[in-house]
Amino acid sequence: MNTIITSRDSILQVCRELIKTQGWSAINIRTVAAKCGVSVGSIYNYFNSKAELTAAAIESVWHDIFHFPDRDKEFDSFSDCVSWIFDCMREGNEKYPGFFTLHSVSFLEEEKTNGKQLMEQSWKHIQNQLFLVLTNDRNIHSEAFSEVFTPEKFVNIVFSLIVSALLQQNYDCSVILELIQRSVY
Repeated sequence: MNTIITSRDSILQVCRELIKTQGWSAINIRTVAAKCGVSVGSIYNYFNSKAELTAAAIESVWHDIFHFPDRDKEFDSFSDCVSWIFDCMREGNEKYPGFFTLHSVSFLEEEKTNGKQLMEQSWKHIQNQLFLVLTNDRNIHSEAFSEVFTPEKFVNIVFSLIVSALLQQNYDCSVILELIQRSVY
C-alpha cells in the first residue's frame, strides 16, 4: 500500500466526505486509510482508535456546519444570527443527512463520554457566539434584561429552542424570531 504522508486535517476531510456519501458506518480505520491512500498505521499516527477517529470526525462536521469565522462583526442583530444558525442547520442536514440525529449513536458504550464532551464543546461555542452577538446588538431595548432575566439566561433559552428544533429537524425559525422580537427589542 502507498504510505504517503498525510495530515490530520486531510484525514478529517476524507471522513466528512465519507459521512456525506456513505454515512457513519464508513468511518473506520481501514476504510479511511484506503480512501486516503495510506496505510492503516498512518491513520494510527493521528488517532489511537476508531472511537477517537469518530469523535474527531464528529467535531469536524460540527465545525464545518457551524463555524463562526469573525461572524459576530457581520450580524446586524441577534435575530440575524439566529436566522443564520437555522440556515446552517438546514444546509448541514442537506450536506450531512441524518448527522444531527444519528451521530451520538456512533460511539461505543464506554466511550460515549468523549463524544458527549465534543458535542457540548461545539454547543458551548455556538452559545458563546450567540452571547457575543446579543451583547453587541445595539437594537436591544435598554430595559430588556434584569437581575433575573439576564442575557446569559436568554441565550440559554434561545439555544434550548434551537437544539429542540434541530432534533425535530424543524428549520423554521419564525416562532423563535417572534419570541426574540417580543422579548428584547
